[in-house]
Amino acid sequence: MGRVFAGAMAALLLAAGGLFWWQGRASSDPLPAPLIGAPPPPAIDTLPEGDPDAAGAPPPMPAEASPQSREEKRFSRYDRNRDGVITRIEMMGSRVKAFKALDKDGDNLLSFEEWAVTTSDRFATADGNADGKLTPAEFATTAPKKAAAPRCKC
Repeated sequence: MGRVFAGAMAALLLAAGGLFWWQGRASSDPLPAPLIGAPPPPAIDTLPEGDPDAAGAPPPMPAEASPQSREEKRFSRYDRNRDGVITRIEMMGSRVKAFKALDKDGDNLLSFEEWAVTTSDRFATADGNADGKLTPAEFATTAPKKAAAPRCKC
């Protein structure tokens, strides 16, 4: 307990010392020496005549991007033909590949047996020691794999 307390106190002292050093360094920076005998720079009261910015017109502002909310972005991902509505086919389109992987006989119907066989095979593959139980390490192998980011062809 004493070592923990001593460590905490040492960390606080180091943080306080660093803070004081940082603040002291900022205020003790040497100021530039004044130039002896140099005349002061001339005061500018008017803008040059040939300067286009001197006409008084403000510079053009950059265009603003239209902010989309999280839901608008999600809606845009599903709306494939960008007509402003999501049809049933567009909504289900993102899951077709996963469904076809489970539909073994290709009849566009997923029976309980097809699902159960796939799930059982997945469990058997993950169960490395074949004891009928998944340890946390074995269960971690069932996580979906992330797709590799495409490499830049620069």
